[in-house]
This record gives sequence, C-alpha cells and structure tokens, in this order.
Amino acid sequence: PSLTVLLGIVLFYSVTRTMRATPQTAIIVAAALSLFSVPHIQFATSFQPIPHNIVTRGLIHSSLGNDRLFHLNGGPQALTSRLHLSKDDPSTEKSDTGSLGSNLRRSLLASTAAAIATNVVLSVVAPPGFKRIPTQFIAGLGDPDAKSGTNAQEWGIWEADPGPRGVFLQDYPKLEENGGKASAGWNFDQNDWWLEEHGLIMEKPKFSLPAGRYLVTGGRLVTTVLTVDPPSPSEGGIQRWKLDNGKLYDVTHLPCRAARYKPNEGNGSPLTARKEDFPVKPGAVMPSVQGCDKQDYAVLFVIGVAT
Repeated sequence: PSLTVLLGIVLFYSVTRTMRATPQTAIIVAAALSLFSVPHIQFATSFQPIPHNIVTRGLIHSSLGNDRLFHLNGGPQALTSRLHLSKDDPSTEKSDTGSLGSNLRRSLLASTAAAIATNVVLSVVAPPGFKRIPTQFIAGLGDPDAKSGTNAQEWGIWEADPGPRGVFLQDYPKLEENGGKASAGWNFDQNDWWLEEHGLIMEKPKFSLPAGRYLVTGGRLVTTVLTVDPPSPSEGGIQRWKLDNGKLYDVTHLPCRAARYKPNEGNGSPLTARKEDFPVKPGAVMPSVQGCDKQDYAVLFVIGVAT
C-alpha cells in the first residue's frame, strides 16, 4: 500500500509540474489517483499518528486496542495497538507479536505518504482567494451533525501545534515547581487547563476565533471552507459559523482529542487525573478528572486562510 501511494505522489507531481497544471487539471489527476490510492490511505490513516515528542521519549502509543510490549532501542516499552488478534487465544499470541512490528512500520510509512499526498494535492488545488499556511488547530464546539451554528465565540485556535509544547501529566509537579511556566514558554492556569489524547497538559487556545474564512479539514475525505462572522452586538455578541460542505464531524480530526478542565468544589487538578486513562482512542470522549468539570472539543485543522 505504501509503495502504491508513493508512486501516486511521484506521478501526480510529475504530471502537474510538466503540464504547469491548472487547478482543474490537478483535480482530474488527483481523482484518477484516488481510484487506486484511497483504499490504502484509509488503511494507513486508521492508525493514530505517533507524536514526535512521544517517540523521542521511547514510547509508542497508537491509542487502539490492548496493551503490548514492544522493544524500542533495545528495551521493552509499553505499546497500545489494535493489531492484536485475540487476547484470550494463546495460539494467536506468537503470530500477533511477530507481525506487529512489520504492520506498524507499513502503516506508519503509508500514513506519512498519505499526508504528503494530501499536502501536494491541496497546494495545487487550494480554492481561489485562499493561501496555504502552516497548520493551525481550531478547538470547536457543536453538534457533530451541524453544518452551521451561532457559537463561534466559544471556539478557540492554536496557531502552533500544542502537543509538542505540552507537559506530561507525570511531569506536572515539575511544572508547579517552575511556577506554572512550561519549557515552551506558556503559563499553566490551574483554574482552566487542557489535556490532549496522550495525557499531555496543553496551553490554552486563543479565544475567540477571529472572524474570517478558513480552509479546514479533519485529515480524511472532506476539506472545505469555514466562514466565521464577526460578533453581532445586537444578538449579545454571538458569532455565526458555517461550513460550505460537510458537517462538523467531517472536518474533525478524530485522533486528536482535546478537553478543557475547570476545578469544581472537589478542587481537582492534573494530580487527580488518572494516567491509566491515556492514550484515548480516536473519536472517543476524553476522560473525566476527579474534582473537575470537563468540556470536550472537536479539533479541526486549518490549512489555509482567505487572502
């Protein structure tokens, strides 16, 4: 599968460069390539990408299935994968462990190839009037089936990936000792704090989402325009939002989970979070934290803005 996707990327790039492709030509080429590449991309992207900061710590989590041991850099490390066959069937254990590394390597290579293919296509066929930007991340609230809403004033945006800038739950005491100042430069707010799917404490997004037109995607099949209106003073400052195509679910990146936590009378904090609740499966709700109220957010990738 990964070889097919890679060959597709090379073919797409060669054709569009040679023909100095118009957006219409690029769309035709991309559609033709999708006939043989989409099944492989769907297989590849069914595995959650492994954040760089977790790999460098010697940990791999795909957030799917039961725990396994995987040897990385010569030592056993905890691995979570859905590639197991049956936990209760000892006859499958040996074949499961033997094929795990091979399957994981193939899925990672194909996932990378799929991501590159998406970026190549979008760089050519971005709608007129838009420019590509380094990926930003919207924290959105709404019915997954909604195509529009009146609560964009409750949405936030991370202009840089908050994951690599985060702090692991087990390192929270060090964060406290440093006066709440993370090594990435952001400040922890004990009355309003965020977690992502691997148990990383994140900086807060910027609120509220500025008015404008954004090119958004969930890294799957739908990429569309999100229009956010300015606040309406006559309606109490609400901000309307609308998707040109698809629903909020379609542009939600399912592997990225994010939740906002605020202490209640139980006086919760990252110290009361259960580390064993992480990582979180793609599309699942984030874990509750004792002594805190929780609000789950959808994560949308912003790959372009209107010019």
